[in-house]
Amino acid sequence: MHLVISVLNMKSIRAREIICGKPSILIYRGKIQEEALIKERFTINELEERLRSLNVNNLGDVEYAILETSGQVSVIPKPNKRNTTPEDFNIEPEYEGIPYDLVIDGVVMNKNLKEIGKDYKWLKKEVREI
Repeated sequence: MHLVISVLNMKSIRAREIICGKPSILIYRGKIQEEALIKERFTINELEERLRSLNVNNLGDVEYAILETSGQVSVIPKPNKRNTTPEDFNIEPEYEGIPYDLVIDGVVMNKNLKEIGKDYKWLKKEVREI
């Protein structure tokens, strides 16, 4: 049954809407969509709670709020309330790579040290500086 539902989900947009539902726009262009809230059985208080959990404290800062099929609320802030990025200032940050665990449960991960081009001597020196 799971396989049949998965195939239907992949092959048919209509079946996907029936099985999974479709996202609902709760705030559209800064305006609360009361009809959508009623349809989704969502209160203003619940919307505010979900927004606060996303660090949005003011409804007036939201351009769009979308109730996803997973039950999560996605928020697109108004342009003047969006976080800035280095790209906004034409800055190209240096590549940071991914973090490597160098010591786990008191054991030195020599393979990870080698991966980042460092050795045990370097690690001891870094630990002493802390």
